[in-house]
Amino acid sequence: METRPYVAWDLMNAFMIDVFKAYGVPEEDAKICSDVLLESDRRGIESHGCNRFKPIYIDRIVNGTLLPKTEIEILKDTPTTVVMDAHNGMGMVASYRMMEMLIEKAKKYGMAGGAICNSTHYGIAGYWTTMAEKAGMIGISGTNARPSVAPTFGVEPMMGTNPFTFTIPTDEEFPFNFDCATSIVQNGKIEFYERSGKPTPAGLVVTDSGDTMTDSGQILKDMRAGKCALLPIGGLGEATGGYKGYGFNTIVEIFSAALAGGPFMKALSGKDADGNNTMYRLGHFFFVINPEFFMGLDTFKETSGGICRGLRNSRKAPGAERIYTAGEKEYLAWQDRKDKGVPVGESIQKEMIALRDQLNLPYHFPFED
Repeated sequence: METRPYVAWDLMNAFMIDVFKAYGVPEEDAKICSDVLLESDRRGIESHGCNRFKPIYIDRIVNGTLLPKTEIEILKDTPTTVVMDAHNGMGMVASYRMMEMLIEKAKKYGMAGGAICNSTHYGIAGYWTTMAEKAGMIGISGTNARPSVAPTFGVEPMMGTNPFTFTIPTDEEFPFNFDCATSIVQNGKIEFYERSGKPTPAGLVVTDSGDTMTDSGQILKDMRAGKCALLPIGGLGEATGGYKGYGFNTIVEIFSAALAGGPFMKALSGKDADGNNTMYRLGHFFFVINPEFFMGLDTFKETSGGICRGLRNSRKAPGAERIYTAGEKEYLAWQDRKDKGVPVGESIQKEMIALRDQLNLPYHFPFED
């Protein structure tokens, strides 16, 4: 049962917008960034929501590795493709503009694809693919990230957690939304474990000596020092299919970097040769497919919905209460939270109070009563 206090969605949204603005993010851009973070919390994906507001975005603006004003440059624009340079601005803002362009192209031509270079953290990948789904289309996206995942049979962090995400329209109340990293766990989840005082489950992280570790705080420290790495989906070696996650992880790295001609792997560490902070220069890719150019949106939604219902109605394992399809748990999380607000733990409460007081913003939070 949830024991953390809730903050109303409108209050949290207004607060984050005002903080972003105070750090130089233009108001319209701040609205986009806040909505992306809140969408993660709406779906119950707390590893990418308000939990990351200060450490990933505000702190990086302060240390100079993220520019608050996003100067978007279109490097290439064809009837069905776009290549964009975000110039180290807000990855969420560049991605929003990209999806707007691709959706319009796919309405006209049936498919469209784009890539962004020199970007920064773009939030949950599912936000961008859901933009396509809301327009009646299929959305696909992925991004590279600072090195944290070891290749199969390796122990050195070489690639990012590299999500590979799909959102597919259905005839149900929610789409099929497959949004996850190609590693077993992502950095944000370990950060969440550390903030919550919980260990990381065994078998998700490998040390440079080939052992596993569970101390969440130590994992975060050792990962920054290159002394441990996350494992790809499937885990260690080949016996449990670790090479499959490794393969998908590599595909995302190639698409994210090569389609826009951007940097990759160790060049995305956020550190220069002397260990000083530098720009991350991440890459993202996006594809939009319009079902109307196949057998029509209604036929597509009926079939995709039928597949999901068939899976959920199949025979359950002994002791299992239900079978889920991708996106269902996120939908249920929103049904539970939409009238309650955002649950915030003690560490986030302290960050919110500190930011408010530092910026002299006129907010009072319910957890202060």
